[in-house]
Amino acid sequence: MKIRYDRETCIGMFQCVDEWDAFEKNLDAGKADLDGATEVEEDIFELEVPDGAELDAEFAARACPVDAIELYDDGEQVV
Repeated sequence: MKIRYDRETCIGMFQCVDEWDAFEKNLDAGKADLDGATEVEEDIFELEVPDGAELDAEFAARACPVDAIELYDDGEQVV
């Protein structure tokens, strides 16, 4: 399972931070950071979801009010 985060789209509501500890508040930027993620395009970050964190990652993706977080399983978008 992979999570994809569009930091440019993020509006800093930090609901993802409440749902999954891989997301951290960056108050200086007014956006969340995805800890350990790789920037694959400008402001697009991806991270393999660790075993056991799938549900937290899904909640984080569903909680985002601007759909800046997508979740993929076997290449198919699930959120």
